[in-house]
Amino acid sequence: MKQIALDIGLPAGPTLANFFAGPNRVALDHMSLWVGASVATRSPVPTYLWGQVGSGKSHLLKAACEALRAQGSHVGWLDASVQQAPPFQESWAAVVLDDVHFFNTEQQHTAFSWFVHAQTLQRPVLAAGELAPLELRLRDDLRTRLGWGHVFQLQLLSETERRCVLRQAADARGVFLGDEVMDFMLTRFSRDLGSLMELLELLDAYALQTKRAITIPLIKSMMENA
Repeated sequence: MKQIALDIGLPAGPTLANFFAGPNRVALDHMSLWVGASVATRSPVPTYLWGQVGSGKSHLLKAACEALRAQGSHVGWLDASVQQAPPFQESWAAVVLDDVHFFNTEQQHTAFSWFVHAQTLQRPVLAAGELAPLELRLRDDLRTRLGWGHVFQLQLLSETERRCVLRQAADARGVFLGDEVMDFMLTRFSRDLGSLMELLELLDAYALQTKRAITIPLIKSMMENA
């Protein structure tokens, strides 16, 4: 059987516009206002987002980064996968810290150093983790700083809301997802939104390569050939 190479990377291009707010409207509005402000009026008060996997924390952080880069700004990014982070750069318009609950000792040291420099220069810090600030198992000085600004808890979308997001994403791609396909996706695969959007990306690519519509047999074929 012919094996079809599939790109299994995460979907590119999270934006504030394609973030389905659902119960997280307040956090989205805050990020939109923050990104839309001018450099001179943008608040330097840190923002911390927390919630379960799949609630949209990383989407919002990456969307904010992309918006700033589109404005010509540079951003310092640190997540748990970064093993050799650079020193703080004065050219950075903001510092972004993702998945802080996974930070090891060295990453916590870097995050604290970046935080202090950012505060000194009145640069904002955007951060996210799975736990509320007080529950984070981090060094006290970093945990305290993460919790003193704007803090938003993000909620997972309901099944109805996840279906709506999938439908909108499929429509944007010109792809039809039948109800039976949607049921199959939601019962046989991870139900968090990030995984579902990645699955849609893979299905769309596979359907284009095989010149077939997205059906349950196509999904099974893709999994057999992956």
